[in-house]
This record gives sequence, structure tokens and C-alpha cells, in this order.
Amino acid sequence: MPDISDLSGPWWRTAAIYEVYVRSFADGNGDGVGDLIGLRERLPHLRDLGVDAVWLTPFFRSPMVDGGYDVSDYRDVDPSFGTLADFDAMLAAAHDLGLRVIIDVVPNHTSSAHAWFTQALQDLPDGPARARYHFRPATADGTPPNDWESVFGGPAWTQAPDGEWYLHLFDPAQPDLNWDNADVRVEFEGVLRFWLDRGVDGFRIDVAHGMVKAAGYPAAGLTGQIGLLGRRVLPYFDQDGVHEIHKAWRKILDSYPGQRMAVAEAWASTPQRLAQYTAPDELHQAFNFEFLQADWDDPRAVRASIDSCIHAAGSVGAPTTWVLSNHDVRRHATRLGSLERANAAALLMLALPGSVYLYQGEELGLPEVLDLPAQARQDPVWFRSGGSDPGRDGCRVPLPWQAGAPAFGFSATGESWLPQPPEWAALAADRSSTVELYRAALSLRRSLTGALRWHESAPGVLDFARGGLRCVVNLSDGPVALPEVPGSEVVLASQPIDGGTLPADTAVWIFARTLSIS
Repeated sequence: MPDISDLSGPWWRTAAIYEVYVRSFADGNGDGVGDLIGLRERLPHLRDLGVDAVWLTPFFRSPMVDGGYDVSDYRDVDPSFGTLADFDAMLAAAHDLGLRVIIDVVPNHTSSAHAWFTQALQDLPDGPARARYHFRPATADGTPPNDWESVFGGPAWTQAPDGEWYLHLFDPAQPDLNWDNADVRVEFEGVLRFWLDRGVDGFRIDVAHGMVKAAGYPAAGLTGQIGLLGRRVLPYFDQDGVHEIHKAWRKILDSYPGQRMAVAEAWASTPQRLAQYTAPDELHQAFNFEFLQADWDDPRAVRASIDSCIHAAGSVGAPTTWVLSNHDVRRHATRLGSLERANAAALLMLALPGSVYLYQGEELGLPEVLDLPAQARQDPVWFRSGGSDPGRDGCRVPLPWQAGAPAFGFSATGESWLPQPPEWAALAADRSSTVELYRAALSLRRSLTGALRWHESAPGVLDFARGGLRCVVNLSDGPVALPEVPGSEVVLASQPIDGGTLPADTAVWIFARTLSIS
């Protein structure tokens, strides 16, 4: 792979990383499903946007019960996404454009179609194949072994044909692996090496907090235990034993050249617990969901989340990560109430120290699709909740690329696996003014250095400096006066400003005139 590691300091400490939900990014073969060929063709958009790396959601062989997070073969590409040759071609093209590539690894569970689980169902109780998963004996009263609940709703246990129960913290088609089993640890070390040898630059570790369960399977003792991005202390999440696994993986990453890295998707009860995943001998980063979940109607809560996360990460010498949207949550253009507030939040995020993760389509200002027809929905959350929870399909609708093209340019045949709203024509990549805001911010962001320093501000206003940048964000209900910063000028605003007044739901970047912003 090309040498793109000659940057000052590890690249991932200040990177802008773009999440590609592969099924919904771009369709290269016309079947209505995004694929690796389509991704390769659209990589110049990401280079021109100004990101440093691309993170791909799972593209491995899978029955697609959970959008590819139910993996049946970790060393091959699902035919709906292409072939290994297509992956290699995409990876080479990304590296030629100066983009690094991070891929998902899903170690908490496999697909029920995985060869290991097929063998487990055929194995005897206490047999070696079953030992790779969490099987428990049949109960006399036919109830599950304990009260653990699935993140997707309902019990976390399903009975095998012989009456034994197996654990699945997500869908029954996603049985949890037993990480106390040596076979599991050896297998995943081999999986990491397989993709590192192909040239990937790192991994996003799905459910990095879930691989170890408390000994004896103790009861949780409550109902409504957990949802996506949950923070409760539970016997099946954020157990101390996960850190031994991540330390072993760090040694593998460090044994490869080119600053390979890993970022944890970890749900922890506190920022301090989350910081443990990024200790110097563990993973390089962990997603910061506290910022995403902050109450944006209360700027004091936003500031407190920023301070808390910077402090927690700094305690172990790790960079903080920032994210506003991803494939599991409602898009922030809808969640925050308006595109204006979403763009203000984006400018705030892009000014913060550390790494940022962008979700595909946020640079277009895409909202959540709230009115998908029931027959189009595919998320297991929708099915397991009996339709009471709409699930995550609304943030996974395929991207619009060109306003007047079939499927807005997503697929040449006009097909898309989830229907796109007609009004997205105005937000297509060839029309969205939000794209230019992101491009300008990502370009200017490369010049930012130094720690964050808060300034006193009016109620509802966040005001901080980093080096030669002053970022002011008005989250109040009305306009406020911009601070006077001698020798400086406003170089970027999330919406037009009038003189020295900053409208509501607007952010500005003010740079010292002596700072180069070319």
C-alpha cells in the first residue's frame, strides 16, 4: 500500500473520518444496493470534501438480518457488495487519493448462519462447538436462564431445537460469542491480520464493550435494561475483562507499519469508564456519545459534555472524538430541530480538539426520513418491537447525488433499497449549500492547534478559542452581539450574519488576520 503516513504525529489524533454505510452510499451495479464499486467511483467526493479517512460499515458475507452486522464469513465480501477484488481496487483507489480506510469488525456476535453456530446447533450440550457461544441448559419451567434483555427488544435468550438456550444481546440471528474460549480469540486475531495484510488502516470495533459477560450470568434485576448507546451498569456490558482483549489487539496493530489504529464503539456508564478503552496500551480512540446525546436546548449541558470528555480522554493521554450522527441514531438535522442548528453544531464540533467522525449525508444537510412505509422497513428493531419503535432505517436511506437523475444518482437503474423522499432533490450533492460549509470548515480545521479556552458569554452562547480561532455559537432564542476581537475577521458562518449581530442557531469562526487560512 502507498506510504501515506508521513504526517506530523499519529494521523488519527486530529483526523476527520467519514462513515460510509455501504448499502446506502452508491450503487455501482444497478441492483439498488450500495456496493464497493459505487463507493470507489464516489471516492473523489470524499477527497474534495476534505476528510482524512473513510470508515466502512460491514461488507462481509451476511444474511443481512441486521444490515451486515450479522457476519457469516469475516474473510470474504458479501456478493451484494462485490468481491474481494472489488475491495482491493477500492482500497487502492482510496490510498491513491490520500484517504485511509477503516473497516468494521464485529467481535461480539456472529450470524446464526456462521459455520461455527451451525456446528454448535449440531453439537451435544457441553460440546466444543457450543463452547464458542453462550449456551445454557434447558430450564424446568421453560423460561430463559435469566432476565437479560436484547438491545433490540425482548429477552436476550432463544431456545435451540434441543431446549438449551443461547444468548444474543441483539437479534436471535446474532448469537453472542464466548470470549473465554481460546478458539474465539485465535480466530479474531487471524481476522485482524487478514485485513491488515490487505492494507486496511484500522478498525472500528463494534460493541467493543460487550465481549465479556459477568461470571455466572447474574440477573440484571430490572426491566428496560438497555437501548442503543445506553449507559446503565449491567452484567453483560463494560466488564473489566474486555480490556485484556483490546490490549492483545493493540499489540497486533502496533506490529504493522503505517500507524494502524482502532476505535471502539463502547457504551460506558461514565466518561471515565469510557476512557479506559483508550489507555496507552489499549485502543487508540473510543466514540464519544456523551456529546452526541447532550441536551442542545441547554448550552450549559453541551459545554459540560465537552469539558467532561476532554478531561476524561486527557487523563489517559488519548484524543477525544466527536460525532453528531451515525447509522444507529436519528440524523442530527432532525434531532436538533432544524438544519440551521445542525450546521451550527457541526461548526462547533469541527472546531474542537481531537478527531471528528462525520456520517454520510450530513454534509448534504439530510434529515431523518420519518415516514418510511412499513413494508419498506428492514431494521430488526422495527420487527422485534412490533412496529412500536421505528428503528434506524430512517437514517440509512440511500444518498442523493444528482437532483435530476434516477434515484438521484444513487443507482443508474433508478432503484434504491429504501425509498428516497422527493424533496431530497434540493439536497443532492450537486445542489446542497451545506457541502460548501463542510468543505470550508474541514479545510480551515487543518490549521487549528492548541487547547480549548472558554470565554465568558451571554446566556445561550458558547464562546471558545483554539490558537488563532475564536468559535462563537448562538444557541439562544434570539440574536446576540458578536464579541469584538481586535485584529480578527469572521471567515466562516453557518448562515449569513448581519454586521456585528449573530442570529439564533448560528455559529461563526473568527480568525486572527495574522493566521494563514489559505
